[in-house]
Amino acid sequence: MTDTEKKAENKSRHAGARRKKNSRKNKKGGSLGRRILLGIAVLSVILGSIAVWRGRMYIAVYSPDDDAAGWVYIPAGATRESVRDSLESALGKDFGGKVASVWSGELSMARGAYRVEPGARAWRVAKKIGRGIQSPVKVSFNNMRTLEQLSERLAARMEFSADDFITACDSVAKARGMNRDTLATYLFPDTYEAFWTDSPARLLARMEDAHSRFWTPTRREKAAELGLTPAKAYILASIVEEESAKRDERPVIGRLYLNRLKKGMLLQADPTVKFACGDFAARRITGDMLRKDSPYNTYRVKGLPPGPIRLAEASTIDGILSSAPNSYIYMCAKADFSGRHAFASGYEEHRRNAAAYHKALDARGIKK
Repeated sequence: MTDTEKKAENKSRHAGARRKKNSRKNKKGGSLGRRILLGIAVLSVILGSIAVWRGRMYIAVYSPDDDAAGWVYIPAGATRESVRDSLESALGKDFGGKVASVWSGELSMARGAYRVEPGARAWRVAKKIGRGIQSPVKVSFNNMRTLEQLSERLAARMEFSADDFITACDSVAKARGMNRDTLATYLFPDTYEAFWTDSPARLLARMEDAHSRFWTPTRREKAAELGLTPAKAYILASIVEEESAKRDERPVIGRLYLNRLKKGMLLQADPTVKFACGDFAARRITGDMLRKDSPYNTYRVKGLPPGPIRLAEASTIDGILSSAPNSYIYMCAKADFSGRHAFASGYEEHRRNAAAYHKALDARGIKK
């Protein structure tokens, strides 16, 4: 074979090797490209599925069976698991779970109470909780005789405990040179708006604001004309409310007690004896009860007691301040058990009224 032929054969061999090598490269490159395209396709499906799932979470609507708003309470120290539990418990496992799935806020911001209206979207609820946008709660109370009773009522609506409220009362009273008895004269039964996480001191401040708004110069002037301070007017109103549930009687009873105070007489108000003895259900005042040694026993201690015997309504105070004068000195429950009273200006008339009432008690076998 000539040199020229050898060169041609070598060249041909090299060219074939290059074609095989390029072919292998092309096959390898094609395989890699297909894998990349397949990976992209799979990822697209996964991301699309996630997008659909999250979309469903976001557009989920709160639809309770009773068509009533739901309340979610998230206390201090909650964990993500307990937040989910709270959401599912308050809003239902399905909707509550969806809210929990899209909520990504800080736990420290989640603390609070949140009202969720029917028709609310999951993402909006999650957004409110994530930003700590609480809903105000309504705190109402009436027919409370003691701060301890009030503390239990408030603790049922707020995050703080009953003991927390009593501690705050003592602290606020001390700071103002008062005690629990006099602090109570600042607390009008009413409906107050607050946030569930508000401290007892903050709620007390709202009540004190209501007290300040009530005691206008005009009302203070009316009280002074009757020989009363705002605190004494409140204490008197508390006795009047315990005496009668009939609102139209209360101004009359208030004047009756003012008449006794002006004459320097003992008030001899049965409700104060019940309060002193801690027996609010007593139907009949016994001799042992009358002998109770207490500053609240107005059968033994002259003047008004040192504090209210219940948390009195502002309307009762207004009724006393605007009451018409009368000459009554005595009162007694009517013998018909209507809840009304027989009033008297003289003692003999009062004795007849009292005798009729006690006879009715005996006829019914009521001993206490």
